Amino acid sequence: MSNSAEQVRVGPNDILGLLLELVAFVTLGLWGFLTWPLPWPGILVGTAAPALAILIWALFRSPRAVFRLDPFGKAVVEIAVFGAASFAWWDLGQPVVAITFALLATASGVLSGRREIAQASRH
Repeated sequence: MSNSAEQVRVGPNDILGLLLELVAFVTLGLWGFLTWPLPWPGILVGTAAPALAILIWALFRSPRAVFRLDPFGKAVVEIAVFGAASFAWWDLGQPVVAITFALLATASGVLSGRREIAQASRH
């Protein structure tokens, strides 16, 4: 590793954020398969909902995103994906899971957003 390379620090909130992303993608798949009649449109929604969320996340929110957004734009994408997962839990009849997921996602998003804003102001 060269001296000019930046060290990447992974903290507890980064791990929580990754877990929330994975839970959101799985949740959207479950919602599609369990809410819609099988085989059609359940298979379509069960595969398309998480695929669309993953695509949106990869394009706009991931560390190697195709399109660079400011911290506020990233927050909008995060709110859309995590909000959809929270809605899916609510729609599945699991309001406690929906509210818990929403609160964890909000806390993690606020912490990571504050860090990104602080980093952006330094550069």
